[in-house]
Amino acid sequence: MDKANIILIYADDLGRGMLSSYGQKHFSTPNIDRIAREGIRFERAYGTAFCAPARASLLCGIHDAHAGRWTYTPGGVYKKLSTGEMTQDEAEELIQNTGIQNRSEGNFLPGVLKQAGYRTGQVGKLEWGFATTAGELKDHGWDYHYGYYDHIRCHGFYPPFLFENGKKNDIPGNTDPHCGRPEYTTGDVPANTEAEMSGRQVYSQDLFDTMILDFIGSNRENPFFLFHPTQLPHGPAFYPAHHPGVAGNSELTDIEKEYASMVLRLDDTVGLILDELERLHLRDKTLLIFSSDNGHENSYYSCKGRTGRNRTLKGEEVNDRDRPFRTIDCGDPFDGNRGLAGLKFTNWDGGSRVLWMASMPGRIPEGEQSNQLISNYDCMATLAELAGTDCPATSDGISFLPALFGRTAEEEHEEVIFASAAGPAMVTKEGWKLRFYIPGDVFAANSPTPDKIPFHPGTIRQLYKVDTDPAETEDLSDQYPDLLQELTERMIRHCDGNLYNGTPQAHLAGFSRDIPDWPRIFNNEI
Repeated sequence: MDKANIILIYADDLGRGMLSSYGQKHFSTPNIDRIAREGIRFERAYGTAFCAPARASLLCGIHDAHAGRWTYTPGGVYKKLSTGEMTQDEAEELIQNTGIQNRSEGNFLPGVLKQAGYRTGQVGKLEWGFATTAGELKDHGWDYHYGYYDHIRCHGFYPPFLFENGKKNDIPGNTDPHCGRPEYTTGDVPANTEAEMSGRQVYSQDLFDTMILDFIGSNRENPFFLFHPTQLPHGPAFYPAHHPGVAGNSELTDIEKEYASMVLRLDDTVGLILDELERLHLRDKTLLIFSSDNGHENSYYSCKGRTGRNRTLKGEEVNDRDRPFRTIDCGDPFDGNRGLAGLKFTNWDGGSRVLWMASMPGRIPEGEQSNQLISNYDCMATLAELAGTDCPATSDGISFLPALFGRTAEEEHEEVIFASAAGPAMVTKEGWKLRFYIPGDVFAANSPTPDKIPFHPGTIRQLYKVDTDPAETEDLSDQYPDLLQELTERMIRHCDGNLYNGTPQAHLAGFSRDIPDWPRIFNNEI
């Protein structure tokens, strides 16, 4: 048959429990659920701990705990275009000459598919690091791209400008240099009032919807790959009006209704795409994928002008060491991580285990569920096989195309790897989970050369059986010391001899000689 079109919708911070197909009780997500109902759902899919490494891993087919495969440049640069501190040329010069430069397009997912005859397009949040340029996007293999070039600006939904193939497009009515982020609202302005909406006129997802439909329509005669890395539902929680699907829910606070509205707004976009594919008679010719970059983040607990709930009902603050966020302890009204331990940024399963579903009528059996262990970095190998082309030898991925189409897999991962600020983690095919927690004093004691230490005695190791203990409540490391040591040695090899490579701190290239301010980066402040 002809090459299948591919559409990959990449949600931002969307926990599995936020979808009604995974048990959400407060509202329904019928369009996203339809993908799962008409296709397949992978129950053991892993992304990474947060946004930037997830996108890099997806695009390069490489796990994010290697040494020196890529770097991330800080965000916030493009705000200086709004304030007049910098020109676009100056911003691009700064970004393109910082850190390790990109490789040829044949090492990136869009480049692989482009070489296989696909027209490639990306609409939405930037697809690389914390800041990018039109030159980088072209080098990655994108024929068309529209959206943000700066990760920090993606935290607001009313951008003064977006970029289309490198051209800066001003958006009339959006005047806030912070892109409408609610925590920067001037003065004590009540939520959802005319005063608060001043400078916030055009919602970014509305613009993305238009460009998505235009791309599908203009390429309906050719095989195309469309990547939509949306901002939704990344916090801070903000939506101009409560979505009809949740507006009357008396069990939720206003800020929780706004967050739910963001999820429902993404569901509306999925509905538009499904309708357009059917209108153009492309539904059975298109592989439609829906996934998320990382696990859940409860950004509806606090925001300026909005009332949330207490984060810790049992009185103890959560931490990344031994008290992860759990709904049963912390009272999440949505149970967004669906009973798992941890949130975004952590290497607990709630931070890194993601939803992954796909449908293609006539090719993918309806209502299937797969327990095959897959990872974000398998997408390149899988889509390359679908396109009938080779995957780069640099990839760590394994194609799960057979499982996608309901066949027995010829090859599977023995384990998948992902990094976090606390250290790397590994999940095996048998359901074992090894996670590391590297305390701050260990980092400090080995500064400025933590890369010289493959494993420090102060590093904490925990061993769980996540297939039977998905909430990671029982550390089995004392019961299985030999297995703990074996998995530790395997993890060190995956990290190229150094566990520090299993942290994003090892991969950030600052724009100056100053050490990057990681706490402020993780708190979305810079």
